[in-house]
Amino acid sequence: MKIPTITLCACLAVAGGAAACRGEQGLSRSETPRAFPVAGAMAEMPRLAAGLDRFALGAYREIRAGDDGNIFYSPLSVALALAMAAAGAEGDTRAQMYRAMHVELPADEMNPAFNALELAIAGDGGDDRFKLHIANGLWAQRGFALQPGFLDVLAHYYGAGLGLVDFKDDAHREQARRAINTWVGDETNGKIEDLVPEGMLTPDTRLVLGNAVYFLGKWADPFDADSKDQAFTRNDGSTVQVAMMSRTSGARYADGNGCQAVSLEYLGDRIEMVVLLPAPDTFDAFDAAIDAERLDTIMDSLQSVRLHLYLPRFTYEATLDFVPVLKALGMVAAFESHRADFSGITMEEKLSIGAVVHKAFVAVDEEGTEAAAATALGFLGTSLQPQKPLLMRVDRPFLFVIRDRRTGTILFMGRVMDPS
Repeated sequence: MKIPTITLCACLAVAGGAAACRGEQGLSRSETPRAFPVAGAMAEMPRLAAGLDRFALGAYREIRAGDDGNIFYSPLSVALALAMAAAGAEGDTRAQMYRAMHVELPADEMNPAFNALELAIAGDGGDDRFKLHIANGLWAQRGFALQPGFLDVLAHYYGAGLGLVDFKDDAHREQARRAINTWVGDETNGKIEDLVPEGMLTPDTRLVLGNAVYFLGKWADPFDADSKDQAFTRNDGSTVQVAMMSRTSGARYADGNGCQAVSLEYLGDRIEMVVLLPAPDTFDAFDAAIDAERLDTIMDSLQSVRLHLYLPRFTYEATLDFVPVLKALGMVAAFESHRADFSGITMEEKLSIGAVVHKAFVAVDEEGTEAAAATALGFLGTSLQPQKPLLMRVDRPFLFVIRDRRTGTILFMGRVMDPS
């Protein structure tokens, strides 16, 4: 007998324009209301956020091992999709999922902590200075018996709506794929299309879990409007001409720990992009060694200075298969039909995870970033003292993270090998 599969879809995107994020069209809402974070869950947020940052860097190491080009993804998006699946997992399956995410909380505290963290990051959706939106959804086979407790948990702690579809019939399965992709497009303002590719859904699919993250932010200090083409040296020593932005302003900056680093703040005092430029001729070693502890050390070393910064303008998208990444991080049982235990989702059939797909888009220009969230830091008054500015020229491969300041959570992480 074939084992039905549960499919996880994680997506991230950014959108241009001032349009607000649209709602979960076509998804039914549970009568169970979204939980208001309680004190205990809020107290666990720092531990959860620290674990998810370790997950972000661990996933990055696995992704970079099989990719020598530009990288961009949202560890938060993947983690939220996994957390929803873990809400219906039991035994070793659940334990491995939590360990892969570096979550060290008791099972009964996990969902309240994720709820508190998500609402702390995007609960207000931003304001007129930036847009930040997270959406969760699930699509189930029509007539498939899901555990009521599972649906209540997803509604209560993840605000997830439910869509009933038919994966078994060929024509209806394509309708289901279009419905899921339409939801993703709506939640990302059209920046992510065709998240679920042709052929991913099969007659054995029973459930799809999805997450979408949307961010649009403007720099607190925009770059000059007159960007000029300049040389960017790729890792193989060849050069390419790219539009190089520049600005001279106060910034939090460090030169040490193997790299130059700068925090670029967005309006709203909540989100920041941190650019990491490894020392010349050390990119491969730095890229291979970066982890959460080293990133924390770099963040702690940032000091307010006057900085003349050159940064290339870049736009790119990425599609990732997260199954090999998660297996390398120790999440194995969930993918094996004879070991997976998702009895908290259904008792009707045995489920295992069949696919984890992730698609991302990022655009950085003189005005800001179309991508997804992180933390914004305000300038300290001392950064504006008259002085000769320090220089940081990002004209070779670099890494960047986008962080939420209030929780310290890495929402997006990327690597730019060739901004052209």
